[in-house]
Amino acid sequence: MDAVLVADDVRRTYGDTVALDGVSLSVGEGEVFGLIGPNGAGKTTLVRALTGTTDTEGEVRVLGESPTSVDSQRVGFLPQSFTPPERLTARELVAYYAGLYEEARDPDSVLADVGLGGTGDTWYENLSGGQQRRVCVATALVNDPDVLFLDEPTTGIDPAGRRALWGLIENLAESGTTVFLTSHSMDEVERLADRVGLLNAGELVAVGSPGELVAEHGGETRLVVRTSAGTDAVADAGFVVEADQETLTFHDVDPRDIGRAVDALEAAGVAYDSLTWKQPGLEEVYLRLTGEAFEGVRPTASPQAVAPDTGGAQ
Repeated sequence: MDAVLVADDVRRTYGDTVALDGVSLSVGEGEVFGLIGPNGAGKTTLVRALTGTTDTEGEVRVLGESPTSVDSQRVGFLPQSFTPPERLTARELVAYYAGLYEEARDPDSVLADVGLGGTGDTWYENLSGGQQRRVCVATALVNDPDVLFLDEPTTGIDPAGRRALWGLIENLAESGTTVFLTSHSMDEVERLADRVGLLNAGELVAVGSPGELVAEHGGETRLVVRTSAGTDAVADAGFVVEADQETLTFHDVDPRDIGRAVDALEAAGVAYDSLTWKQPGLEEVYLRLTGEAFEGVRPTASPQAVAPDTGGAQ
C-alpha cells in the first residue's frame, strides 16, 4: 500500500507548550485512519500540520509533496470549527466552494450524498445544527478529493445523519479516497477506521487496527451479575470474582464460560436481577493508555446482555 500521508518526527511547540512531540505515521491509499486522544493531546495541531496550516519541525508529505505544494484539487478538509456565511442557501454555499476549483461536482449531487437533497434552497442559518454540519461536510467533498481530512465531522448530527455519513465515508474509502478522521465518537472510530492512532500529550502512544489495540491493551472480558450476594457464595466456582454492594464481577470470562458461571450461581442459590457480559473495546484501550475516560457517551466496554434459560437475566 502506497503511503499517501507521511509524518516523520513532527514537532510543534507553542512557547513552553509541546503540542506535538516527534509524531511519525503513514496512511495508505483508501485507508481510513482514526485519530483519538484527550482534549489538548495535539489532535487538531496534527491535522493542521498534515494540511499545511501550521509550521512544524520534521517532515510532512501529502501525495508525495509538501502539504503547501500539493494540488488543492486533490485534498478536502473539514476543520473542527467552521463558520461559513449564513446568508447563503445550502446550494449557494456548496457552489461557492465548488467555484474554488477547476473541476468540481454538482452541488445538488453533493448535498444529496450527505442526506440534504431537499434543502438546497434553505438558508444556511435556518438549518438545524446537524444539517449545518452536513452542509460543511459537503463543502469538503465538492472537489472530489483523493485525500479527505475530517476533524470531528459528525459533531451535532443526529444518529440517523451520523449513520448516513458513515456510509458515505465507507463508500469513499472503497473507491480509493484516503480519509484522516478525528472524532469524539468511539462508535464512529471503531466502525470506520482501518487503523487508529492514540495521541496523548503530543505523543503517538499506540497505532493499530481496532482489534489489535483491543487485544494488546483492552484487558479482560468479564461477567457482571447484579446481585447483593458476596463472593463467598461462588468461592469454589473456579473464577476470580469481586463484589460490591450491587454486583458480582467474574473476571476473564470467555463466552463459553458464561453457562458455568450461571450454574455456579444457581448451585449457590444466588438470586440475581441481570447478567451482562462485557467485552473490552477501544474505550478501554483509551482509558488504560491515557488514564482518562473517553469524552463520548458510550459505556466503558461493549456490554452484551445474557439471558440464560434459567431465568433471572434481562
